[in-house]
Amino acid sequence: MTNMTNLLFTSRSETTHGPQKLAYEQLEGRSPGVIFCGGFRSDLTGTKASALAAWAKARGQAYVRFDYFGHGASDGAFTDGTMSHWRGDIPHILDSLTKGPQILVGSSFGGWLSLLAALDRADRIAGLVLIAPAVDMTERLMWDRFSPKARAKLEKDGLIYDPSEYDPEGYPISKNLIEDGRQHLLLDKAIALNIPVRILHGQCDDAVPWTLSLELADALDSEDVALHFIKNGDHRLSSDAHLKTLISLIEELLSQ
Repeated sequence: MTNMTNLLFTSRSETTHGPQKLAYEQLEGRSPGVIFCGGFRSDLTGTKASALAAWAKARGQAYVRFDYFGHGASDGAFTDGTMSHWRGDIPHILDSLTKGPQILVGSSFGGWLSLLAALDRADRIAGLVLIAPAVDMTERLMWDRFSPKARAKLEKDGLIYDPSEYDPEGYPISKNLIEDGRQHLLLDKAIALNIPVRILHGQCDDAVPWTLSLELADALDSEDVALHFIKNGDHRLSSDAHLKTLISLIEELLSQ
Protein backbone atom coordinates (compact mmCIF):
# COMPACT_ATOMS: atom_id res chain seq x y z
CA MET A 1 0.00 0.00 0.00
CA THR A 2 1.24 3.51 -0.81
CA ASN A 3 0.40 6.45 1.41
CA MET A 4 1.19 9.89 -0.02
CA THR A 5 0.23 12.49 2.54
CA ASN A 6 1.48 15.02 5.06
CA LEU A 7 2.60 14.15 8.56
CA LEU A 8 2.01 16.52 11.47
CA PHE A 9 5.38 17.43 12.89
CA THR A 10 6.71 19.50 15.76
CA SER A 11 10.45 20.11 15.86
CA ARG A 12 12.61 18.46 18.52
CA SER A 13 14.07 21.90 19.17
CA GLU A 14 12.18 24.90 20.48
CA THR A 15 10.48 26.55 17.54
CA THR A 16 8.64 29.79 16.93
CA HIS A 17 7.17 28.47 13.71
CA GLY A 18 4.41 26.35 15.24
CA PRO A 19 3.37 22.86 14.04
CA GLN A 20 4.64 21.87 10.60
CA LYS A 21 3.87 19.04 8.22
CA LEU A 22 6.38 16.78 6.49
CA ALA A 23 5.50 15.27 3.12
CA TYR A 24 6.19 11.55 2.80
CA GLU A 25 5.44 8.40 0.82
CA GLN A 26 5.29 5.05 2.56
CA LEU A 27 5.27 1.50 1.20
CA GLU A 28 4.34 -1.32 3.52
CA GLY A 29 6.37 -4.53 3.30
CA ARG A 30 8.95 -6.75 4.82
CA SER A 31 11.29 -5.81 7.65
CA PRO A 32 13.82 -4.32 8.23
CA GLY A 33 12.35 -1.23 6.69
CA VAL A 34 14.35 1.18 4.53
CA ILE A 35 14.16 4.96 4.91
CA PHE A 36 15.67 7.24 2.27
CA CYS A 37 17.09 10.49 3.64
CA GLY A 38 17.76 12.90 0.81
CA GLY A 39 20.26 15.66 0.24
CA PHE A 40 20.38 19.39 0.93
CA ARG A 41 17.58 21.15 -1.00
CA SER A 42 16.44 17.87 -2.59
CA ASP A 43 13.03 16.25 -2.28
CA LEU A 44 11.32 12.86 -2.30
CA THR A 45 10.83 12.92 -6.08
CA GLY A 46 14.59 12.76 -6.77
CA THR A 47 16.20 10.04 -8.88
CA LYS A 48 17.59 7.93 -6.04
CA ALA A 49 14.48 8.25 -3.87
CA SER A 50 12.25 7.24 -6.79
CA ALA A 51 14.52 4.40 -7.93
CA LEU A 52 14.50 2.93 -4.43
CA ALA A 53 10.70 3.22 -4.30
CA ALA A 54 10.45 1.14 -7.48
CA TRP A 55 12.94 -1.39 -6.09
CA ALA A 56 11.09 -1.61 -2.75
CA LYS A 57 7.72 -2.09 -4.45
CA ALA A 58 9.06 -4.90 -6.63
CA ARG A 59 10.74 -6.57 -3.65
CA GLY A 60 7.87 -6.08 -1.20
CA GLN A 61 10.17 -4.08 1.07
CA ALA A 62 8.93 -1.59 3.64
CA TYR A 63 10.10 1.83 2.50
CA VAL A 64 9.68 5.49 3.40
CA ARG A 65 10.87 8.59 1.56
CA PHE A 66 10.11 12.09 2.82
CA ASP A 67 10.89 15.79 2.62
CA TYR A 68 12.67 17.59 5.45
CA PHE A 69 11.27 20.78 6.94
CA GLY A 70 11.50 23.54 4.32
CA HIS A 71 12.15 21.06 1.50
CA GLY A 72 9.90 19.89 -1.31
CA ALA A 73 6.24 19.66 -0.32
CA SER A 74 6.87 19.95 3.42
CA ASP A 75 5.94 23.03 5.43
CA GLY A 76 8.39 25.72 6.40
CA ALA A 77 10.83 28.14 4.83
CA PHE A 78 14.16 26.60 3.94
CA THR A 79 16.06 29.54 5.42
CA ASP A 80 14.39 28.91 8.81
CA GLY A 81 16.00 25.46 8.92
CA THR A 82 18.89 24.63 11.22
CA MET A 83 20.62 21.38 12.11
CA SER A 84 18.83 21.37 15.48
CA HIS A 85 15.51 21.52 13.61
CA TRP A 86 16.39 19.08 10.83
CA ARG A 87 17.98 16.64 13.27
CA GLY A 88 14.49 15.92 14.57
CA ASP A 89 13.00 14.96 11.20
CA ILE A 90 14.34 11.40 10.83
CA PRO A 91 13.62 10.40 14.46
CA HIS A 92 10.09 11.72 14.04
CA ILE A 93 9.60 9.65 10.88
CA LEU A 94 10.96 6.62 12.77
CA ASP A 95 8.69 7.14 15.75
CA SER A 96 5.53 8.04 13.83
CA LEU A 97 5.59 5.80 10.77
CA THR A 98 7.73 2.74 11.42
CA LYS A 99 8.13 -0.20 13.77
CA GLY A 100 11.08 -2.49 14.30
CA PRO A 101 14.59 -2.17 12.86
CA GLN A 102 15.26 0.22 10.00
CA ILE A 103 18.09 0.83 7.56
CA LEU A 104 18.76 4.47 6.81
CA VAL A 105 19.99 5.37 3.33
CA GLY A 106 21.45 8.85 3.59
CA SER A 107 22.54 10.89 0.59
CA SER A 108 25.02 13.76 1.10
CA PHE A 109 23.43 16.04 3.75
CA GLY A 110 21.15 13.10 4.52
CA GLY A 111 24.23 11.07 5.38
CA TRP A 112 25.09 13.47 8.20
CA LEU A 113 21.48 13.48 9.40
CA SER A 114 21.37 9.66 9.23
CA LEU A 115 24.42 9.39 11.47
CA LEU A 116 22.84 11.77 13.97
CA ALA A 117 19.55 9.84 13.84
CA ALA A 118 21.40 6.58 14.49
CA LEU A 119 22.91 8.17 17.60
CA ASP A 120 19.51 9.50 18.70
CA ARG A 121 17.62 6.22 18.03
CA ALA A 122 20.33 3.58 18.49
CA ASP A 123 17.75 0.89 19.32
CA ARG A 124 15.95 1.34 15.98
CA ILE A 125 18.73 1.49 13.40
CA ALA A 126 20.00 -1.81 11.97
CA GLY A 127 22.50 -0.27 9.57
CA LEU A 128 23.47 2.72 7.47
CA VAL A 129 24.10 3.08 3.74
CA LEU A 130 25.65 6.49 3.12
CA ILE A 131 26.08 8.09 -0.31
CA ALA A 132 28.77 10.81 -0.39
CA PRO A 133 27.99 11.64 3.24
CA ALA A 134 28.42 15.38 3.87
CA VAL A 135 29.43 14.98 7.51
CA ASP A 136 29.92 18.27 9.39
CA MET A 137 28.87 20.01 6.18
CA THR A 138 28.10 23.42 7.67
CA GLU A 139 31.65 23.75 8.99
CA ARG A 140 33.81 21.64 6.68
CA LEU A 141 32.08 22.31 3.34
CA MET A 142 30.66 25.75 3.97
CA TRP A 143 32.34 27.95 6.59
CA ASP A 144 35.86 26.58 6.04
CA ARG A 145 35.47 27.09 2.28
CA PHE A 146 33.93 30.56 2.35
CA SER A 147 36.15 33.47 1.39
CA PRO A 148 36.80 36.25 3.91
CA LYS A 149 34.42 38.43 1.88
CA ALA A 150 31.64 35.82 2.06
CA ARG A 151 32.18 35.34 5.81
CA ALA A 152 31.99 39.08 6.40
CA LYS A 153 28.76 39.35 4.39
CA LEU A 154 27.26 36.42 6.30
CA GLU A 155 28.15 38.05 9.62
CA LYS A 156 26.72 41.40 8.49
CA ASP A 157 23.57 40.33 6.60
CA GLY A 158 22.84 36.94 8.20
CA LEU A 159 22.42 35.31 4.78
CA ILE A 160 24.46 34.61 1.66
CA TYR A 161 23.81 32.68 -1.55
CA ASP A 162 26.43 29.97 -2.06
CA PRO A 163 27.01 29.22 -5.78
CA SER A 164 26.15 25.67 -6.82
CA GLU A 165 25.83 23.81 -10.10
CA TYR A 166 22.76 22.15 -8.58
CA ASP A 167 20.94 25.48 -8.08
CA PRO A 168 21.36 28.40 -10.53
CA GLU A 169 20.41 30.91 -7.84
CA GLY A 170 22.82 29.44 -5.32
CA TYR A 171 21.96 27.87 -1.97
CA PRO A 172 20.72 30.34 0.65
CA ILE A 173 22.95 29.85 3.69
CA SER A 174 22.02 31.56 6.94
CA LYS A 175 24.26 32.61 9.79
CA ASN A 176 21.96 30.63 12.10
CA LEU A 177 22.60 27.47 10.09
CA ILE A 178 26.38 27.83 10.40
CA GLU A 179 26.38 28.70 14.09
CA ASP A 180 23.83 26.05 15.05
CA GLY A 181 25.66 23.41 13.00
CA ARG A 182 28.59 23.61 15.42
CA GLN A 183 26.47 21.88 18.05
CA HIS A 184 26.18 18.76 15.87
CA LEU A 185 29.71 18.17 14.54
CA LEU A 186 30.85 14.53 14.57
CA LEU A 187 34.37 14.28 13.19
CA ASP A 188 36.07 15.90 16.18
CA LYS A 189 35.62 12.73 18.25
CA ALA A 190 34.86 9.02 18.00
CA ILE A 191 31.35 8.28 16.71
CA ALA A 192 29.78 5.78 19.09
CA LEU A 193 27.95 3.59 16.58
CA ASN A 194 28.41 -0.17 16.42
CA ILE A 195 26.21 -1.05 13.47
CA PRO A 196 27.05 -2.03 9.88
CA VAL A 197 27.88 1.00 7.73
CA ARG A 198 28.36 1.02 3.97
CA ILE A 199 29.72 4.16 2.31
CA LEU A 200 29.47 4.83 -1.44
CA HIS A 201 31.42 7.79 -2.83
CA GLY A 202 32.50 8.98 -6.26
CA GLN A 203 36.11 10.09 -6.56
CA CYS A 204 35.12 12.83 -9.03
CA ASP A 205 32.71 14.33 -6.51
CA ASP A 206 33.10 18.13 -6.67
CA ALA A 207 30.68 18.83 -3.81
CA VAL A 208 31.80 16.46 -1.04
CA PRO A 209 35.46 15.33 -1.18
CA TRP A 210 35.78 11.55 -1.12
CA THR A 211 38.53 11.91 1.50
CA LEU A 212 35.82 12.99 3.94
CA SER A 213 34.48 9.43 3.82
CA LEU A 214 37.91 8.15 4.86
CA GLU A 215 37.77 10.42 7.91
CA LEU A 216 34.28 9.21 8.70
CA ALA A 217 35.24 5.53 8.48
CA ASP A 218 38.15 6.17 10.82
CA ALA A 219 35.94 8.01 13.34
CA LEU A 220 33.25 5.30 13.51
CA ASP A 221 33.55 2.85 16.42
CA SER A 222 31.99 0.08 14.33
CA GLU A 223 34.29 -2.60 12.93
CA ASP A 224 31.74 -3.39 10.21
CA VAL A 225 32.43 -0.44 7.92
CA ALA A 226 33.05 -0.83 4.18
CA LEU A 227 34.02 1.93 1.77
CA HIS A 228 33.10 1.69 -1.91
CA PHE A 229 34.76 4.27 -4.15
CA ILE A 230 33.76 4.80 -7.77
CA LYS A 231 36.74 6.18 -9.67
CA ASN A 232 34.75 8.21 -12.21
CA GLY A 233 31.71 8.77 -10.03
CA ASP A 234 30.27 12.27 -9.51
CA HIS A 235 28.32 13.61 -6.55
CA ARG A 236 24.89 12.48 -7.73
CA LEU A 237 25.71 8.80 -8.36
CA SER A 238 22.35 8.48 -10.13
CA SER A 239 23.20 6.50 -13.26
CA ASP A 240 21.73 3.04 -13.70
CA ALA A 241 25.08 1.45 -12.83
CA HIS A 242 25.48 3.56 -9.70
CA LEU A 243 21.92 2.83 -8.57
CA LYS A 244 22.58 -0.88 -9.05
CA THR A 245 25.62 -0.61 -6.79
CA LEU A 246 23.62 1.30 -4.20
CA ILE A 247 20.85 -1.29 -4.18
CA SER A 248 23.38 -4.10 -3.80
CA LEU A 249 24.75 -2.43 -0.65
CA ILE A 250 21.26 -2.08 0.81
CA GLU A 251 20.44 -5.70 0.01
CA GLU A 252 23.69 -6.77 1.66
CA LEU A 253 22.61 -5.18 4.94
CA LEU A 254 19.06 -6.53 4.61
CA SER A 255 20.47 -10.06 4.34
CA GLN A 256 22.46 -9.82 7.55
